Amino acid sequence: MDIKVNGEVREMNEGSTLHDLIHTLGLEERVMAAAVNMQIVKKDAWDSAVLNDGDTIELLDFVGGG
Repeated sequence: MDIKVNGEVREMNEGSTLHDLIHTLGLEERVMAAAVNMQIVKKDAWDSAVLNDGDTIELLDFVGGG
C-alpha cells in the first residue's frame, strides 16, 4: 500500500501500524508527535494504529532553539 509520510510517498505492507512505520524509518528516538490524516495519535496507541492505503502521516520532532 502507498502512504504519504511528511509529504513523501512510501510503500508499506498491508496491516502495518504507525509504530511499524516509525521503526522502519529508524525514528523511534526522534518522533515526539504523530498524526494520521490530521488526527493526533498518542504514543501509547502507535502499536494499534493500523495504516491504510492513501493515509497521510505527519511525524514531528521538537527542536529547541533560541
